[in-house]
Amino acid sequence: MSDRAAGPLPPIPLTILTGFLGAGKTTLLNRLVQDPALHDTVVIINEFGEIGLDHLLVETVSDDMILLSAGCLCCTVRGDLIATLEDLLRKRDNGRIGPFRRVIIETTGLADPAPILHAVLYHPYLSMRYAVEGVVTVIDAVNGKGTLDAHVEAVRQAAVAERIVLAKTDLVNDPADLARLRERLHQVNPGATLLDADAPIEAIVAGGLFGLDGKIADVRDWLKAEAVEEAEHRSHAHQHGDHDHHGHHHHDVNRHDASIHAFCLTSDQPIRQGALDTFLDFLRSSQGAKLLRVKGLVALAEDPEHPVVIHGVQHVIHVPAVLPRWPSEDRRSRIVFIVQDLAREPVEKLWNAFVGSPGIDQPDATALADNPLSLRR
Repeated sequence: MSDRAAGPLPPIPLTILTGFLGAGKTTLLNRLVQDPALHDTVVIINEFGEIGLDHLLVETVSDDMILLSAGCLCCTVRGDLIATLEDLLRKRDNGRIGPFRRVIIETTGLADPAPILHAVLYHPYLSMRYAVEGVVTVIDAVNGKGTLDAHVEAVRQAAVAERIVLAKTDLVNDPADLARLRERLHQVNPGATLLDADAPIEAIVAGGLFGLDGKIADVRDWLKAEAVEEAEHRSHAHQHGDHDHHGHHHHDVNRHDASIHAFCLTSDQPIRQGALDTFLDFLRSSQGAKLLRVKGLVALAEDPEHPVVIHGVQHVIHVPAVLPRWPSEDRRSRIVFIVQDLAREPVEKLWNAFVGSPGIDQPDATALADNPLSLRR
């Protein structure tokens, strides 16, 4: 037996595919399940009827699982999603199904991806066996503006995505409309990669923290801290350089968009593990519901050469990986927050109290007393 088999199994990348009803998810799924690139992939859908699978069907593995001609395994949710994900691991470990390399979960209609992310990250066993690779949100290029205007959930789906797929771009009559939609999505989520629905399958489902071999992929691409920082600078400069608040730019910011935004906090000094834990605990307990997504790369004072990766959703924040080395020359700690109804200032104040000032071992009581977050335990 090789020593490899004795160690922990590499995590299985897990992608969440979301988008509003009619956005074009089913069309995209149909393309995904027929593509040989998704050989050894399990696609979890609510019911088989949602994709016309008859012409793709090879064999029925069980009443809730079928194997398609391209080698992709489709399964429906039995009970709840956690049970389905556990059942898949059991079948895989017992050899009843082949060792699949990744999982794609399709959420229905209005579903908010946060509870799924939350469930997987929070589960002690699933969070070891599956690696949340990312959220892919499909947006209909024709009706996208109306959907985003009417539903804050749609804005949230776009805000937490790693990749946003624009479907039906060929049906848009005015290129300016499409350009406006792209710019709006970039403002809501500066870190997301915008793709067209005919992009290569690999570009749509890959690009997360872990590759198919279970090894760490490009952390910088996953974190996208530079894009978030740049967007912050742009909007900051815009606010200060434009005293005319009736400018062209302001009237098109929808109230839903305004409630959701991304920001990045950094520290040049390595951070003590205890200070980081305390900061994250305070933040979770006081503002958890407003943290749509938290992603970071942090230098710990105890071991600054091996940065830790942080990934969180709402009240759950965990460390999916410790890197063997820094991914670039930039060794600052960076945490990207995607939040709803939460200003940057209180989070930054808390960050500075625990992390920001070199030479201060623990935040003093007055700094905390001034901070409203600390009182809402």
